[in-house]
Amino acid sequence: MPMKMYVGITDFDWFKTLKKANCDEVNFWKPGGRTNFKALNEGDLFLFKTHSPQNYIVGGGFFLKFSILPSSLAWEAFGIANGASSLMALNERIYKYRRTNRFSDPDPQIGCIILSLPFYFDEKDWIPQPKDWNSNIVQGKTYQTTEPVGLSLFEQVQDRLRNREAIESYLIKEDTLTNRYGKERLIKPRVGQGAFKVMIADAYHRRCAITGEKTLPVLEAAHIKPYSMNGPHEIKNGLLLRSDFHTLFDRGYITIDDSLMVEVSHHIKEDFGNGKEYYAFHGSKLAVVPERGDQLPDRHYLEWHNENVYLG
Repeated sequence: MPMKMYVGITDFDWFKTLKKANCDEVNFWKPGGRTNFKALNEGDLFLFKTHSPQNYIVGGGFFLKFSILPSSLAWEAFGIANGASSLMALNERIYKYRRTNRFSDPDPQIGCIILSLPFYFDEKDWIPQPKDWNSNIVQGKTYQTTEPVGLSLFEQVQDRLRNREAIESYLIKEDTLTNRYGKERLIKPRVGQGAFKVMIADAYHRRCAITGEKTLPVLEAAHIKPYSMNGPHEIKNGLLLRSDFHTLFDRGYITIDDSLMVEVSHHIKEDFGNGKEYYAFHGSKLAVVPERGDQLPDRHYLEWHNENVYLG
């Protein structure tokens, strides 16, 4: 089966930070924050090539999603998986590329290429840049396994992964890049905690599902069935909620029924002697829901929350 790959140019320091932290998901960010990324489909291979003079492919991952995010949300979602040690360090890199500063651009928008199942090569396994690579390329280039150069690159990546027993067995188990006989496969990228936050924020148009609040710093991605209880990182198992509603939802003082109506427990008043603001939403329909039917809160997760968390 033909496979598409994208080779993206990045800083060596970015790669080194990720490799040292052994991040299990990656935000390959672009400082522009205006142009969409349409080179790959979900599950396609994205490779990291360091800037000249280190003209090598040093690792990669599998494309999951592209989103334009303020740097604060990118940091909240991915932390060090942005390839920076802090939000301040991330912003400093962005300002360097954009030639702006924190006064003119306090929360810069960046393009976020979110990658799953990343891998990082040791220096002895670095792959020289493809033979047809042009020094004028600024961001990256797409390759296909139907082309000789693309096929050669893909086979070199396979060889590196096969030689790393722990990674190979993990990839095989997850039905990813290759099986033991080298047969190409399409993959279903695994969604991590950071990607979950971004997917929920985008699905709910960055507004609180209950109140419609649009102030992004106070909005949080909530699992309906907690991840610690085997609740998956899926949009249909999530809600975007204002932080106080998130806390009340997790503690069982608020729930959503299977008709997407809000229920507020009488325990708020009993336990805290207040709650007027919250009771105003009792019996109301969710203010914001995803446009796609397959992203709506799943009734099985809602029923689980009602039966196991909600205080009634």
